[in-house]
Amino acid sequence: MSTTFQATAIGTIETSNGAYSIQVAPEYRPGLTELSGFGHIHVLFWCDKLDSPEYRAFVSCPKPYRKAPETVGVFATRSPARPNPIALTICQVTAIDPDEGTVHVAYIDADHGSPLLDIKPYHPGIDRVRDPQVPQWCAHWPAWYEDVAAFDWAAEFVHAQ
Repeated sequence: MSTTFQATAIGTIETSNGAYSIQVAPEYRPGLTELSGFGHIHVLFWCDKLDSPEYRAFVSCPKPYRKAPETVGVFATRSPARPNPIALTICQVTAIDPDEGTVHVAYIDADHGSPLLDIKPYHPGIDRVRDPQVPQWCAHWPAWYEDVAAFDWAAEFVHAQ
């Protein structure tokens, strides 16, 4: 099954000197109306630096995390190398300038200039799961967004020799 469709970037991710923001193109700025009441947002962006036939062919990878099985399917990872290099992340909103189309965030794990696909508000009644189930190999990862920054992620990854 192969269906082709077109997605249009609605802005870009900006990262500079420890500052992080999302820049929304002028024609999409009315979409920011009333977003300021939300403390967190979901951001979907395109991992354009990994958009190649080689990276799009990834459907499994050898043991990406120290406690993972020897092979992990790409859909069981957050890897940007995947059939469609779409990334999803949650960001804490620190300020919004709707006139300039800028959403300032505390941090975003995207490259500078990554194409923005969409923004959705985080809502605990829709986005939070009371008893999430995860595999044993990642059960020790932080359970809360606020604890992720302090976690030693570098110790989790199996680094290529």
